[in-house]
Amino acid sequence: MANPDYPLPRFHFRVTFDSTVINCNEVTGLNTTLDVIEYRDGASVEFSTQKMSGLRKFGDIVVKKGVFQDHTEYWDWYNAVQMNDPVRKTITIELLDEQHAAIMTWVLKNAWPSKVENPDLKSDASEVAVETITIVHEGLSLA
Repeated sequence: MANPDYPLPRFHFRVTFDSTVINCNEVTGLNTTLDVIEYRDGASVEFSTQKMSGLRKFGDIVVKKGVFQDHTEYWDWYNAVQMNDPVRKTITIELLDEQHAAIMTWVLKNAWPSKVENPDLKSDASEVAVETITIVHEGLSLA
C-alpha cells in the first residue's frame, strides 16, 4: 500500500480497453476543462460580467507504446472506424502501487482512436520503435 504521506510516482501504470492491456510507456492528456460563460444584464448595478460554468471539454489522450510484432490491437481498432460510426470503447488508465494494485483509476467514456503515428525509422539510432496513438473520448472520470 502506498504511503499516504508521499505523493504517488507516475511511472507504474496500466492502460486497458475491453479486456486488452496495452503495455505503453507514456500517457498524456488526462485533462478536462469547463467553458466559462460570461453574462451581464443591462440593468446590473455592477459594471462587470457574471461568470457561469458552461460545457465540459476533454483533452485528447496520447498513448505511446513500443512496436511489437503481431501486437496490432490499436491498428485493428483504428481500421474498424468508419465514417461517422467509430467503434467506441471504455478505456481504463490505472496508476499502480508496488503490488500492481490500482491506486487511482481514470475512465474514458466512448473513446476511439483518431490518429496513429508510426515510428520514425533511422539507421543509426539505438532506440526502441515507438508508435503514438491519439484517442478522443466523451468523458473522463476518476473512479
